[in-house]
Amino acid sequence: MSNKRDYYEVLGINKTASDDEIKSAYRKLAKKYHPDLNPGDKAAEASFKEVNEAYEVLSDGEKRSKYDQFGHAAFDPSAGGYGGFSGFGGFSGFSSSGFSGSFSGFEDILGSMFGGGFTGGGRSANPNAPIAGDDLRYSLTITFEEAAFGCKKEVSYRREEKCESCGGSGAKQGSDVKTCPKCKGTGQVRIQQNTVFGSMMSTRVCDSCGGSGKIIDKPCDTCKGNGRVSKAVKVNVTVPAGIDDAQTIRVSGKGGAGYNGGPDGDLLVTIRVKNHKQFIREGFNLYTTLVIPITTAVLGGEVKVPTLSGEVKYNIPAGTQSGTTFRLKEQGIQKLRQSGKGDLYINVTVDIPKHITDEQRSLFEQLAVTFGTEHIESGSLFSRRKKTKKK
Repeated sequence: MSNKRDYYEVLGINKTASDDEIKSAYRKLAKKYHPDLNPGDKAAEASFKEVNEAYEVLSDGEKRSKYDQFGHAAFDPSAGGYGGFSGFGGFSGFSSSGFSGSFSGFEDILGSMFGGGFTGGGRSANPNAPIAGDDLRYSLTITFEEAAFGCKKEVSYRREEKCESCGGSGAKQGSDVKTCPKCKGTGQVRIQQNTVFGSMMSTRVCDSCGGSGKIIDKPCDTCKGNGRVSKAVKVNVTVPAGIDDAQTIRVSGKGGAGYNGGPDGDLLVTIRVKNHKQFIREGFNLYTTLVIPITTAVLGGEVKVPTLSGEVKYNIPAGTQSGTTFRLKEQGIQKLRQSGKGDLYINVTVDIPKHITDEQRSLFEQLAVTFGTEHIESGSLFSRRKKTKKK
């Protein structure tokens, strides 16, 4: 049974992780354990190799499928047929001096089993390879109207940038960055090993330079040899009309600086939208409540309805009941990166007066007579009139 850690555990993700989540997790861990940042740290070196091995499998759809089905046994020679694989892919046999065929991707996995990557056309984990910078996250709070109509915002945050003092070399001005004499600048050394498969060449991280391929005698005073520094920056972010709460805007190249010539990461701006005192949003539609007088509900009439763009006139039909909903087309939210808008839904509430004058009471009582109803209030004028008529 393999004593290797689960690849998903190595990258700190779950088994349902998307390709982007796998890539993001790999970027963070590769930077964390990169030999450039951990010179001479054997534990970090081992973790770096472990992270690369996990990524090589999980970033490949076919390998990931086999791993999900068979686990580490998918790449274990002792499991027979490599967990359902019918060989090494392009492998064509042995020779007295080692393999005579290609591995078609398995050289990375087998290389990690023997402490390095196989030579002969394989892709080994190269500690000196370009690595993209970290993606940075920023939470931006905007008003309801700014989300609806779009806006531009300036955000301030800190990011890693190339050190201006040393130009990113990590060396103090006037001093040189020397090529590592042991690995000749490759960051790796080749080692010949005798295994059950024959004589094989593998590669390992150079212990002299920590895999960077360079040796700095006098580190830069500003960045302490790191080649990059933390700096406060300001970036203009364009918020598109129609964006909703918790949605994210990606600003390319505004994240952390890359390593070894790798691209800068991105700035991920998560939008937080304040609630509105009058409107509730669902998708691109808006909902609001409108209180109308009882006379308007009975007789109908023109009312003013609030919208995000200002008040508009709307005709309430006679006999409108409390709780009735009307729709105003194209008075909702601009559809995100599309043409057209959502609708505005108005829920009508009829205002029943709690306090009325004697004159108003008399008029309501007369109205009640026309509807053939009685006012049941004991001792009221209407009740006395009804009693008088009955005598």
